[in-house]
Amino acid sequence: MPPGHSCRLAFAKWRGTSGAGTIGGWGGGMPSFAIEKTCSGIVCGVDEAGRGPLAGPVVAAAVIIDRRCFRGELRATLDDSKVLSRAQREACHRALLRCARIGIGAASTAEIDRINILRASLVAMTRAVAALGVTPDTALIDGNIAPPLSCATRPVVKGDALSFSIAAASVVAKVTRDLIMHNLAGRYPGYGWETNAGYATAEHGEAIRRLGVTPHHRRSFAPVRLAADGVPILPLFPDSGLEQEA
Repeated sequence: MPPGHSCRLAFAKWRGTSGAGTIGGWGGGMPSFAIEKTCSGIVCGVDEAGRGPLAGPVVAAAVIIDRRCFRGELRATLDDSKVLSRAQREACHRALLRCARIGIGAASTAEIDRINILRASLVAMTRAVAALGVTPDTALIDGNIAPPLSCATRPVVKGDALSFSIAAASVVAKVTRDLIMHNLAGRYPGYGWETNAGYATAEHGEAIRRLGVTPHHRRSFAPVRLAADGVPILPLFPDSGLEQEA
């Protein structure tokens, strides 16, 4: 049986019983290895962080978990990065460094502006899988669109809440991107990137009004483009709360 074929059969069976637009056939609650167990060979999870921010790169991670050492607090805690606290994400990230093979990829602000954020996210995912150093048999991709890879791909809607492999990728991508934005905050003070990670908060909007647009802002995003053109668009994103997105 070709690599990834059993995974395709399992997904085909699920679609026939649960509907193509949902993932309900896998059950709810915490993530598990249920989806991974339907796939043969090496399975990696892939997810991205940073599609929504007004500044900074989009970062993707690809993770192959070594199930032999995946236990204890990591197994009990690992989940979609959006439902974990910063401390929980960072603890999971440290543990994953010891029990997983990890690849990280990114697409720059310039790439986002040139090809759009969706395509840039797929580029980052492709780079993350390439950075693994091994070719998986199947890549489980969070969402409904898969990047072009040399292995079998399976998009999983809300996969970061269902698959341990995808949840691990979501955590690694989020922690990595937060660190990038924290470092950029030291070079571009005043925008609050150390806490809002470039998302559209009231603090960030006020800083754009006062300080202007940096080279790391996404000029293809309407609020940034308008601000760069001097259009008065205050108040910018009051109480958006988007800084907590993955």
